[in-house]
Amino acid sequence: MPKNLPLITEQASTLAAQSDALFFTLLALTIIFTALVGCMVGFLGVRYRRGNRVDRSRPAHHSTVLELSWSIGPMFLGLAMFVWAAKLFATMFGPAPKDAMDIFVVGKQWMWHIQHPNGIRENNELHIPVGRPVKLTMISQDVIHDFSVPAFRMKRDVIPGTYSSFWFTATKTGKYHFYCAQYCGTNHSEMDGYVYVMEPTEFQQWLASGGQRIQDTQPLAKTMAAQGQALYEQQGCGNCHDPDGMNRGPSLNGIYGRTVQLRDGRTTIADDIYLRKSILDSSEDIVSTYQQIMPSYKGQLNEEQVLALITYIKSLGAPTAAPPGSFASGATTGSGATTGSGRRTRSGRRGTAAPPTATTAAGGGGTVSTNTGAGAAAASGQTGASR
Repeated sequence: MPKNLPLITEQASTLAAQSDALFFTLLALTIIFTALVGCMVGFLGVRYRRGNRVDRSRPAHHSTVLELSWSIGPMFLGLAMFVWAAKLFATMFGPAPKDAMDIFVVGKQWMWHIQHPNGIRENNELHIPVGRPVKLTMISQDVIHDFSVPAFRMKRDVIPGTYSSFWFTATKTGKYHFYCAQYCGTNHSEMDGYVYVMEPTEFQQWLASGGQRIQDTQPLAKTMAAQGQALYEQQGCGNCHDPDGMNRGPSLNGIYGRTVQLRDGRTTIADDIYLRKSILDSSEDIVSTYQQIMPSYKGQLNEEQVLALITYIKSLGAPTAAPPGSFASGATTGSGATTGSGRRTRSGRRGTAAPPTATTAAGGGGTVSTNTGAGAAAASGQTGASR
């Protein structure tokens, strides 16, 4: 086979061999069944063609054995292929290994912007170490794109408004082409780049140099968490989201990956998609015991800034201990009500039962109605953000 005209793309990831095995098995089964059906049609067509002398006096209209054979056999074969493909799909697009390196990708007409957690940014290039799982979290800033790395047998749509992801482990060092595999406008064919798979020591040197192949004197970029923290402070997020959750908004410390109780009774997991939606439009999934006063940041933050904020939120530790009888979101779990600063209510002490009446307390950003008979009360001033 000519070197410059390969019929099969090089396998360069742990999942490439499994993907190829599935593909060639399906290809072989397709050829076998196509040939079998074609041969049978040809044989019967020739044997029973008009003018051929064959016995047509007792034509068979039914055969239980034949009908069961061509029904049950292919059914189990099809189910086996489905299970194989489903397991491979779940592995490719399921949760990444815990030690996977997170890399963030933003698709734009017509380029790929790639950012590492330590702050290194790349355009149409991706540097990774060999032998280590890598998770790509991707979003589009304009239209639908598709990030495809043929050598890794990986591709996935990159959609505006939501995150998509996949993970892989490169097995060979080298330079591998990636493409946008979804038509996205005039210069779609130019929206490509290269993955550089490096030895671990070489990759560490590349990181230490700030992403430069040759060491220069430029200052190293801030990490994504540091960029997110700067945005968090610049936008005044801490005015509502303090660490102990006793302000107008819930604490963000340790929120990532937790189950969040919403006002309408639903629960959701605080993952990347939830946090992004909460930042850009806080009116939909409002956290229980809070009212929606958080402004929308849609149009004020770009996708790179949102990713930086999410990375910073992920880096926050567990919430600080809340006062007895209360939880981190600022609402008491006892039957009494506490203020946002932790002061006692009229009942005289925290957790003391109070009559099942609605009381209104002033404070913080407005008034809050609390149903002390229900056993939980919103903190004063708790008209904070829903997220």
